[in-house]
Amino acid sequence: MTVRDQIEAHSTDFTATERRLSTTLLLDYPFAGLEPIQTLAERAKTSAPSISRFVSKIGFQSFQDFQRHLIDELKQIQTSPVERKSMSKPVDGAYMSSFLDRVSDILEESTQAISEAQFERICQMLSDPKRSLYFIGGRMSDTLMQYMSRHLRQIRQKVYHLPSDPEMWPEYLLRMKAKDILVIADFRRYQSNLNHLARKAAEERKAQVVLMTDHWMSPVSRHASEILAVPINTNTLWDSYSGAFAVIEATLTNIADSHWETTKQRIEHWDSMRLDFGE
Repeated sequence: MTVRDQIEAHSTDFTATERRLSTTLLLDYPFAGLEPIQTLAERAKTSAPSISRFVSKIGFQSFQDFQRHLIDELKQIQTSPVERKSMSKPVDGAYMSSFLDRVSDILEESTQAISEAQFERICQMLSDPKRSLYFIGGRMSDTLMQYMSRHLRQIRQKVYHLPSDPEMWPEYLLRMKAKDILVIADFRRYQSNLNHLARKAAEERKAQVVLMTDHWMSPVSRHASEILAVPINTNTLWDSYSGAFAVIEATLTNIADSHWETTKQRIEHWDSMRLDFGE
């Protein structure tokens, strides 16, 4: 479990002071927890002994132990494939079947990471014809957002994929209206420009941000109304997006099935407009 997970797991047992402290920590996670204990106490309007009791309550031996775990998380977030290779677990036996066993574990963990209620809520948001949908991802994860947006274009109108060039993003921000949805994929080695984009969309355009990330949580999470935190670790040099792809495909199929008549008409009209240049 991450430190964030441990805080959230104990949240129902917090006192008013502990709730204020947890809010302070989560609003600037993980950096607030790396400040000196007196600085954190001032920010949370509490005392150093109260912080010591808090970290003990959520499972740490001391404030120093709490900070060591946060530092370990930061190291995990920033690791490159070269660094992960040195820490990886060898794939034993027949390579493909052994690797796919690890992928199966990721798929199983994904079902635990996202509740059915949250899944249905996000499907309803993305199928609302009154909302425009915008998609963007990181250097590698934008593949997920291109895949999702291209499928959704065949299901409904007002679906846009933002280009990778940030100089073009103001055009899309200016289009956004209140309650439109910006879907962002951002996995470890997070991109700061996506965080800035999410902040502007949420604060200045009043759009809702849906984030797909890993369990370490992209900084975009502080601006997101919905967070899909999927497992990615295969204990190899590469992270796996197999869980994220499966969740996306389940979402697309759910939306199409739930609105089949309009989807059917859209696909038929789409197919009738195809330009078969090869023929």
